[in-house]
Amino acid sequence: MGELEQRVHIRRVESRDKRELLALNQSSVSLHSPWITTPLTSHSFRSYYRRTLRDDHEGILCCLNDDNKIVGVFNLNGIVRGSFQSTTIGYYSSVEHTGKGYMTEGLKQVLRFAFENLGLHRVEANIQPNNDPSRKLVQRCGFVLEGFSAKFLFIDGQWRDHERWVAFDEREALHRIPSLKDR
Repeated sequence: MGELEQRVHIRRVESRDKRELLALNQSSVSLHSPWITTPLTSHSFRSYYRRTLRDDHEGILCCLNDDNKIVGVFNLNGIVRGSFQSTTIGYYSSVEHTGKGYMTEGLKQVLRFAFENLGLHRVEANIQPNNDPSRKLVQRCGFVLEGFSAKFLFIDGQWRDHERWVAFDEREALHRIPSLKDR
């Protein structure tokens, strides 16, 4: 697709997104299972939203520029500061919008946000070995395979193996560790 005009933008999840996000998740259960568990009820959305308000988590929505409709979600989980400056990323799209390149555009924007705005150095994606669409997404966005973790995450009722894919902030000379005063 090259560097054409962006069709999507990213923004932080807000409490007002509950209805639209729950509808997206409920209509996309068949796409998400067994790869990820998403909020499907008001209670699980509230728990998710509270987590996005913590310092170690960012909930980011991928929205169409034309009408602001949510087409996907990115979560930066377990953000660690100090000398690590790292996070793991989880993500999913709506069944209606999958395969259109929106998540590729969104993930590139999320990486820019993580590296330039949050000052992170490393973003790790843990992907089940049979999840080809997810693997292809991170490859398109510059992630490299780092390793394999057996029985790594408990998803959909069982411990599942995962490949570890990682993207780094390549601006080594410019990279600095932000202090709490910077945030």
